[in-house]
Amino acid sequence: MMKETFAELGLGKELLAELAVLGYEEPTPIQKAAIVPLMEGRDLLGQAATGTGKTAAFALPILQRIGRTKAVANKPFALVLVPTRELAVQVSEAFHKYSKGLGISVVPIYGGQEFRRQIIGLDRGAHIVVATPGRALDHLRRETLDLSGLQTLVLDEADEMLDMGFAEDLELIMEATPKTRQTALFSATLPPRIASIAERHLRNPSRILIPRDKGTKGSVPKVRQTAYIVPRSHKIAALGRVLDLESPKLALIFCRTRIEVDELADRLVGRGYRVEALHGGMSQVERDRVMKKARGAMVDLVVATDVAARGIDIDHLTHVVNFDVPSSPDSYVHRIGRTGRAGREGVAITLAEPRELRLLRNIESMTKQKIGVSTVPTPLDVKARRLDITKGAIREILLAGELDGFRVVVETLAAEFDPMEIAAAAVRMAHEATAGESANEDDVHIPAIESFSRPQSSQRGPRQDFAPRKFEGKGSGKKPRSWDTNSGPPGGGAGGGERGGERSRESNPRDMVRIYISGGTRMGIRPADIVGAIANEAQVNPRGIGDIEIAEAFSIVELPEADVDHVIEALRGATLRGRKVKVHRDKGIRS
Repeated sequence: MMKETFAELGLGKELLAELAVLGYEEPTPIQKAAIVPLMEGRDLLGQAATGTGKTAAFALPILQRIGRTKAVANKPFALVLVPTRELAVQVSEAFHKYSKGLGISVVPIYGGQEFRRQIIGLDRGAHIVVATPGRALDHLRRETLDLSGLQTLVLDEADEMLDMGFAEDLELIMEATPKTRQTALFSATLPPRIASIAERHLRNPSRILIPRDKGTKGSVPKVRQTAYIVPRSHKIAALGRVLDLESPKLALIFCRTRIEVDELADRLVGRGYRVEALHGGMSQVERDRVMKKARGAMVDLVVATDVAARGIDIDHLTHVVNFDVPSSPDSYVHRIGRTGRAGREGVAITLAEPRELRLLRNIESMTKQKIGVSTVPTPLDVKARRLDITKGAIREILLAGELDGFRVVVETLAAEFDPMEIAAAAVRMAHEATAGESANEDDVHIPAIESFSRPQSSQRGPRQDFAPRKFEGKGSGKKPRSWDTNSGPPGGGAGGGERGGERSRESNPRDMVRIYISGGTRMGIRPADIVGAIANEAQVNPRGIGDIEIAEAFSIVELPEADVDHVIEALRGATLRGRKVKVHRDKGIRS
């Protein structure tokens, strides 16, 4: 018989008390099925989509099993591997939330964060480490993460990690863990690659299948859905233009992290909007204040994280904006379902980077609805829209009448100026008073990318399709290695195909130039890191990249002459493996 409450599942009093404070009334299907076998120490293979309560399904048993065990420096009790830094932060926050007062240490480690801070956290002793595969492997190579005492390993969103090219990293990490560990693998789908991993690394696992809610599959509210394909560096400028064009009564803008929420809210305030932020770092009093202002029409935009926006239901919410593409179709449907209610039409806007196109296709497939792709409005489009708004406001005043007190001004000026000129001056004054000054971003050129159809072969593939590298530990790989990217970037690189967007071009192989990058195997740099940086930061088609040679202290990359200066400029402010690097044309200088 299936247990129906958290108490019946066998969780301790402290965890039950914290769940009660958080408002968790009863376990979800995945929690009912997974918590007991995981607390018993069994391996588990679970198929469940995002949004089903999967994080609590593995987090609560881990916390229960740790109990009051003392953390050992560099030797975590549990390691949770996730595909993205955003999910690493989210899962880490969930562990903190469930374990308040238990004295349990959780350390997230992911790319883009300083190594030193992560090393300090690991040295202090971490019961639980939540990591992206690439960064976990970096710490293993630096010997700052010791998995010899690991009791539980969780692979969350395993299919997503394979799609992102982390297959080889996962294998290397699992090889560094004890054979006696407990392993839990969660995946939204179970393709043959996942089944193969489960067969090799799981011991007689408990198998769980949580089907999608058929009642909601493909059902999307009455919402006009539009996507804009925008490079990340232009997202805020593009969002400003779209908002100016749409003129929402109230828009809910979703970001992945609380830091992004605060930063975006500040930028939008600078454009003249009334903006409030909403995220997990706020107290209940602050949250209530924001919701009161939103419901009272005292705010134009609410910028929020998914967790903080749960339960938001505001009648006059007209627009939902995904500043980033949600990681799952279910999350997308849940977000845009906050508008278009009670027969009213809503608007869902998504700003997608070229690398997020696969996620958009997944959403279309699940919802059975087309997401229209539009061109980012130009400054002229925005100005025309603002004039339309001004015209509408003036029309309403004319229809309302009661203008007698102002006629004397017109009559006095008419003795000196043409009435049409007087009216135009009044319209200009009204327009400038309501529209304000255009933000500096309005004059920025935003590349036009109008389609997200691209060959299936251009998607990033699993790393095992290329020659694997053995895990040789710290300081290995002194001899330069060379890869020919014309046969495909190692690890799938950053995608390939048409990912380079506006800078894609055919190049004459005789016009190739070598550039020098001051980082190599000693920093853990791989061909995929270099290809990804060039494709993402410089928006250059990775198919044009030539040979890549990686030595211990530097790397050499062949590029088409036409792309060299642009790539060097783009990479000057970028980081590889969390560290800034020097980039210049190769002149034989090895600094």
